[in-house]
Amino acid sequence: MRISLRAPFSDCLPNQPLTKIHRFQHLYAWFLYTLMTIMWITIKEFKQLRNWKGSSYFESQGSTYGKSIFLLIFTKVIYFSYGLVLPLLLTPNPWWLTVTSFILMHMIAGFILGIVFQPAHTVPTSEFPIPDEHRNMENTWAVHQMLTTANFAPNNRLFSWYVGGLNYQIEHHLFTNICHVHYRGLSKIVKATAEEFGLPYQVEPTFLSALRSHGKLLWKLGHYEEYKSAPVMA
Repeated sequence: MRISLRAPFSDCLPNQPLTKIHRFQHLYAWFLYTLMTIMWITIKEFKQLRNWKGSSYFESQGSTYGKSIFLLIFTKVIYFSYGLVLPLLLTPNPWWLTVTSFILMHMIAGFILGIVFQPAHTVPTSEFPIPDEHRNMENTWAVHQMLTTANFAPNNRLFSWYVGGLNYQIEHHLFTNICHVHYRGLSKIVKATAEEFGLPYQVEPTFLSALRSHGKLLWKLGHYEEYKSAPVMA
């Protein structure tokens, strides 16, 4: 396995400058994961629409920027209405208990999602390719998925059921239209094909080992100056 050290990077993005606070990201990142779905229901989608403004995305979806913003606001009003406002109005609980429960629900969901998705991408075996000046990637789409994705706990059927097959993240990326119940069988075919063409097929044996790998990479990325002169792992 290897880590691409093309430039000082942190927070697992090769093009971000290293700052002092990143030295502690292997500690505080776990808390930030609890904010994942809170970000989703507040600012993330608005930022995405703003980034796509002026692109061909809205035309390809048969919509416009204005319509998309209206629909996004409308659906968020519905969500907050039944998820927060109605419980505040109709339940006998103190308002602070309802609000706290709502936030806690999202923090638990965000943490679970964070610790499932991060070990699937942000581990020492993953590469972090950077687009060229024309925003083109070096490899084809399928090869890119193999280089940037990893599986974990493939033999834990209960865990695979709980996360909806997301521990087979390679197959999840390659076969977006196939139900996750087939990932286990597909993984054998994908692994054999990867070996045939000399492509990596990265797998961590357990969920805990995948989390440990993720934590180690966070530490290394935050201490780039201390280990940049170390030999590349092979």
